[in-house]
Amino acid sequence: MPESIAVQSLRAQPINPAAFQPFGQVIFASPDGKAFDQTDAQLQLSQGTPRFYIMRLQQRGLRFSQMTRHQRCTQCLGSLAGQEWLIAVAPPSGAPQPAPDSIVAFQIPGDCFIKLEVGTWHAGPYFKQDTIDFYNLELSDTNLIDHQTCDLQSTYGIEFVIT
Repeated sequence: MPESIAVQSLRAQPINPAAFQPFGQVIFASPDGKAFDQTDAQLQLSQGTPRFYIMRLQQRGLRFSQMTRHQRCTQCLGSLAGQEWLIAVAPPSGAPQPAPDSIVAFQIPGDCFIKLEVGTWHAGPYFKQDTIDFYNLELSDTNLIDHQTCDLQSTYGIEFVIT
C-alpha cells in the first residue's frame, strides 16, 4: 500500500464522438423517424432486467480516488435540464484495475448523453452545481452484483482532481 497520496490534475476535454470512442458513445438528438444506425446507442442489456431511472446527485465536487466498471451491461447517463457535467473514464481491459495514465476526463454538455461500453472504468458524474438530476440506464441489479471498484489511493497512491 502506498505511503503517501499524490493529487494529480486531470484536464477535462470537451466530449466528441471520436475522442470518446474507446470508452463508449456520445449520443446527440436525431430527427424523429430516423432509422436505427451506428449513431444510436448500441446497448447490451440482455444479462438482466433493464432499469431506467432518474438519480439525484448532490454536491459531487471534482475530486475522485475510486473508479468503477460494470462487466455485464452498457450504461447510459445524461443530465436533465441541460446541465453540464464531467466524467473520468479509462478504457475496458482485462486488468483488475485501470492504468492511471489511461484515465481521461470529459466535459459533457446538457444536450447529449453518453453510453459507457461494457467494462469501461468510470468516476462520476461530477459537477460544480449543488444538485443535478441524471437519467441512468443500466440493469436492475448493476449496483448489487456488477460493480467492481478500484481504490486508486490504496492501489497507486493517487487521487485526481478534474480541472
